[in-house]
Amino acid sequence: MGGRTTRQRRAVLRELAGCQDFVSAQELHTLLVTGDHSIGLTTVYRALRELEADGGVDVVRDETGGRLFLLRPSDGHRHYLICRCCSRSRPVDAEVVEQWAASVAADTGYVAVEHTVELTGLCAECRPATGDQEGEPELSCHWKPDHRDDPDHRGRASFSPNSRCVPLPAGQDTGAT
Repeated sequence: MGGRTTRQRRAVLRELAGCQDFVSAQELHTLLVTGDHSIGLTTVYRALRELEADGGVDVVRDETGGRLFLLRPSDGHRHYLICRCCSRSRPVDAEVVEQWAASVAADTGYVAVEHTVELTGLCAECRPATGDQEGEPELSCHWKPDHRDDPDHRGRASFSPNSRCVPLPAGQDTGAT
Protein backbone atom coordinates (compact mmCIF):
# COMPACT_ATOMS: atom_id res chain seq x y z
CA MET A 1 0.00 0.00 0.00
CA GLY A 2 1.39 3.42 -0.94
CA GLY A 3 2.11 6.08 1.66
CA ARG A 4 3.02 5.44 5.27
CA THR A 5 2.11 2.01 6.53
CA THR A 6 0.44 2.85 9.81
CA ARG A 7 -1.17 0.60 12.39
CA GLN A 8 -4.60 1.71 11.15
CA ARG A 9 -3.81 0.96 7.51
CA ARG A 10 -2.51 -2.48 8.41
CA ALA A 11 -5.77 -3.07 10.31
CA VAL A 12 -7.80 -2.06 7.21
CA LEU A 13 -5.82 -4.49 5.08
CA ARG A 14 -6.17 -7.32 7.61
CA GLU A 15 -9.92 -6.82 7.97
CA LEU A 16 -10.41 -6.56 4.21
CA ALA A 17 -8.40 -9.76 3.74
CA GLY A 18 -10.91 -11.55 5.96
CA CYS A 19 -13.84 -10.61 3.72
CA GLN A 20 -14.73 -13.02 0.96
CA ASP A 21 -17.37 -10.72 -0.51
CA PHE A 22 -17.35 -7.05 -1.46
CA VAL A 23 -17.77 -4.52 1.36
CA SER A 24 -18.30 -0.77 1.44
CA ALA A 25 -15.95 1.56 3.25
CA GLN A 26 -18.64 2.13 5.87
CA GLU A 27 -19.12 -1.60 6.42
CA LEU A 28 -15.38 -2.10 6.68
CA HIS A 29 -15.19 0.76 9.19
CA THR A 30 -17.95 -0.87 11.27
CA LEU A 31 -16.11 -4.19 11.24
CA LEU A 32 -12.93 -2.47 12.40
CA VAL A 33 -14.62 -0.49 15.18
CA THR A 34 -16.55 -3.50 16.48
CA GLY A 35 -13.25 -5.38 16.37
CA ASP A 36 -11.83 -2.87 18.87
CA HIS A 37 -9.79 -0.84 16.38
CA SER A 38 -9.67 2.88 16.95
CA ILE A 39 -9.89 4.21 13.41
CA GLY A 40 -11.77 6.95 11.63
CA LEU A 41 -13.91 6.51 8.54
CA THR A 42 -11.69 8.99 6.66
CA THR A 43 -8.67 6.77 7.34
CA VAL A 44 -10.56 3.76 5.97
CA TYR A 45 -11.44 5.70 2.80
CA ARG A 46 -7.85 6.86 2.40
CA ALA A 47 -6.48 3.33 2.82
CA LEU A 48 -8.96 1.96 0.27
CA ARG A 49 -8.09 4.73 -2.21
CA GLU A 50 -4.40 3.85 -1.87
CA LEU A 51 -5.10 0.13 -2.26
CA GLU A 52 -7.11 0.87 -5.40
CA ALA A 53 -4.33 3.06 -6.84
CA ASP A 54 -1.81 0.30 -6.12
CA GLY A 55 -4.03 -2.36 -7.74
CA GLY A 56 -4.62 -4.09 -4.42
CA VAL A 57 -8.43 -4.18 -4.53
CA ASP A 58 -11.17 -4.92 -7.01
CA VAL A 59 -13.94 -2.32 -7.02
CA VAL A 60 -17.57 -2.63 -8.12
CA ARG A 61 -20.61 -0.39 -7.73
CA ASP A 62 -23.67 -1.33 -5.70
CA GLU A 63 -27.27 -0.65 -6.75
CA THR A 64 -27.03 2.97 -5.54
CA GLY A 65 -23.68 3.66 -7.22
CA GLY A 66 -21.64 3.24 -4.03
CA ARG A 67 -18.22 1.67 -4.28
CA LEU A 68 -17.60 -1.81 -2.87
CA PHE A 69 -14.15 -3.30 -2.29
CA LEU A 70 -12.61 -6.76 -2.24
CA LEU A 71 -8.94 -7.58 -1.79
CA ARG A 72 -7.51 -8.45 -5.20
CA PRO A 73 -5.93 -11.89 -5.46
CA SER A 74 -2.21 -11.97 -6.14
CA ASP A 75 -2.78 -13.24 -9.70
CA GLY A 76 -4.53 -10.03 -10.79
CA HIS A 77 -7.99 -8.55 -11.09
CA ARG A 78 -11.05 -10.66 -11.53
CA HIS A 79 -14.59 -10.21 -12.70
CA TYR A 80 -17.47 -11.12 -10.42
CA LEU A 81 -21.08 -12.18 -10.55
CA ILE A 82 -22.88 -10.38 -7.72
CA CYS A 83 -26.30 -11.17 -6.27
CA ARG A 84 -28.59 -8.13 -6.47
CA CYS A 85 -30.38 -9.27 -3.34
CA CYS A 86 -27.78 -10.34 -0.78
CA SER A 87 -24.63 -9.07 -2.56
CA ARG A 88 -22.88 -12.44 -2.35
CA SER A 89 -20.18 -12.48 -5.01
CA ARG A 90 -18.29 -15.12 -6.90
CA PRO A 91 -15.46 -14.77 -9.37
CA VAL A 92 -16.19 -15.84 -12.93
CA ASP A 93 -13.93 -16.98 -15.73
CA ALA A 94 -13.60 -13.91 -17.93
CA GLU A 95 -10.62 -14.68 -20.15
CA VAL A 96 -12.75 -13.77 -23.16
CA VAL A 97 -13.28 -10.28 -21.65
CA GLU A 98 -9.53 -9.82 -21.17
CA GLN A 99 -8.85 -10.96 -24.76
CA TRP A 100 -11.54 -8.63 -26.10
CA ALA A 101 -10.14 -5.63 -24.16
CA ALA A 102 -6.62 -6.36 -25.44
CA SER A 103 -7.95 -6.71 -28.99
CA VAL A 104 -9.84 -3.38 -28.80
CA ALA A 105 -6.70 -1.68 -27.51
CA ALA A 106 -4.56 -3.16 -30.28
CA ASP A 107 -7.10 -2.36 -33.00
CA THR A 108 -7.50 1.26 -31.91
CA GLY A 109 -3.91 2.00 -30.93
CA TYR A 110 -4.94 2.93 -27.39
CA VAL A 111 -2.62 2.08 -24.51
CA ALA A 112 -3.19 1.61 -20.78
CA VAL A 113 -6.78 0.52 -21.52
CA GLU A 114 -8.80 -0.30 -18.43
CA HIS A 115 -12.21 -1.91 -18.30
CA THR A 116 -15.05 -2.60 -15.91
CA VAL A 117 -17.46 -5.47 -16.38
CA GLU A 118 -20.18 -5.98 -13.80
CA LEU A 119 -22.49 -8.97 -13.85
CA THR A 120 -25.45 -9.13 -11.49
CA GLY A 121 -28.17 -11.66 -10.92
CA LEU A 122 -29.92 -13.57 -8.16
CA CYS A 123 -27.95 -16.29 -6.40
CA ALA A 124 -29.41 -19.74 -5.76
CA GLU A 125 -30.34 -18.73 -2.20
CA CYS A 126 -32.22 -15.58 -3.28
CA ARG A 127 -33.82 -16.51 -6.59
CA PRO A 128 -37.55 -17.15 -6.68
CA ALA A 129 -38.32 -20.73 -5.73
CA THR A 130 -41.03 -21.22 -8.36
CA GLY A 131 -42.88 -19.28 -10.99
CA ASP A 132 -42.34 -18.01 -14.47
CA GLN A 133 -38.66 -17.51 -15.25
CA GLU A 134 -39.13 -16.13 -18.80
CA GLY A 135 -38.51 -12.48 -18.04
CA GLU A 136 -36.45 -10.85 -15.37
CA PRO A 137 -37.69 -12.39 -12.11
CA GLU A 138 -39.04 -10.04 -9.52
CA LEU A 139 -36.59 -9.59 -6.67
CA SER A 140 -37.90 -11.77 -3.89
CA CYS A 141 -35.01 -11.90 -1.49
CA HIS A 142 -35.84 -14.05 1.49
CA TRP A 143 -33.42 -12.18 3.75
CA LYS A 144 -35.03 -9.61 5.99
CA PRO A 145 -34.72 -6.05 4.58
CA ASP A 146 -32.15 -5.00 7.17
CA HIS A 147 -29.96 -8.11 6.77
CA ARG A 148 -26.96 -5.97 5.84
CA ASP A 149 -27.13 -4.25 9.23
CA ASP A 150 -27.33 -7.49 11.20
CA PRO A 151 -24.18 -7.68 13.36
CA ASP A 152 -24.25 -11.47 13.14
CA HIS A 153 -23.64 -11.22 9.39
CA ARG A 154 -20.33 -9.37 9.08
CA GLY A 155 -19.91 -7.57 5.78
CA ARG A 156 -22.07 -7.83 2.69
CA ALA A 157 -23.58 -11.16 1.83
CA SER A 158 -22.05 -12.99 4.76
CA PHE A 159 -24.87 -15.47 5.09
CA SER A 160 -23.03 -18.75 5.04
CA PRO A 161 -20.07 -19.90 7.12
CA ASN A 162 -17.78 -20.00 4.09
CA SER A 163 -18.50 -16.42 3.02
CA ARG A 164 -18.06 -14.61 6.33
CA CYS A 165 -15.52 -11.93 7.00
CA VAL A 166 -13.14 -13.47 9.46
CA PRO A 167 -10.45 -11.69 11.44
CA LEU A 168 -6.91 -12.66 10.56
CA PRO A 169 -4.22 -13.06 13.20
CA ALA A 170 -2.30 -9.80 13.69
CA GLY A 171 0.91 -11.04 12.08
CA GLN A 172 -0.61 -12.91 9.11
CA ASP A 173 0.50 -11.68 5.69
CA THR A 174 -2.39 -10.83 3.37
CA GLY A 175 -0.39 -11.19 0.21
CA ALA A 176 -1.50 -7.76 -1.05
CA THR A 177 0.99 -5.32 -2.46
